[in-house]
Amino acid sequence: MHDIGILGSGRVARALAGKLAGAGHAITIGTRDPARAAAAWAGARVALRDCAEAARRSAIVVNATPGDTSVERLGALREELKGKVLIDVSNATLRGQDGLPSGLLYASGSVAERLQAALPETAVVKTLNTMLFTVMADPTSLRVPPTAFLSGDDENAKAVVRRLLGDLGWPEGYIEDLGELATARGPEAVALLVTAVVRKRGLAPFAFTIAR
Repeated sequence: MHDIGILGSGRVARALAGKLAGAGHAITIGTRDPARAAAAWAGARVALRDCAEAARRSAIVVNATPGDTSVERLGALREELKGKVLIDVSNATLRGQDGLPSGLLYASGSVAERLQAALPETAVVKTLNTMLFTVMADPTSLRVPPTAFLSGDDENAKAVVRRLLGDLGWPEGYIEDLGELATARGPEAVALLVTAVVRKRGLAPFAFTIAR
């Protein structure tokens, strides 16, 4: 079992924290206002700390902060994240007036690559960014098997993340290792499909997948 930090206290964090805590991992939620977050927290039993402390006390850290500010926020935690595995589930998008993605913030790259550049002593792995947050921790709830894409330069770190995906309920056959971290550009670009899907279907659970 691992000490896992999740940076962010929103819907993504709650979904992941509940399933990972249920699998026996010790979860620390990192947030800018731990007291306020604790008062509103309705998920699994977790520790709530500021982001620096959550990163410091965890071997594995999940970036569940908004992708458009992730590089700035996590770049400030370079020392705390040194030697850690960082799982990036974010999407760095520009927002339209309706709050939905309207463009890519890093059109010629990815937020995962930007995080790796800002955190050279951290192993960044990209996954779980191509689905509604509910599917991240409940993949078998969909009628069609979803795909969890995996990108990263460190093979050992990817192996760790693959095992955690199993703890989140992802069968091995649902996981697609795309290769190096640069391949995260494809899954991140898929975020632009989210706007049309949500407008058409609402916030019903969905995920993008490879038809096999």
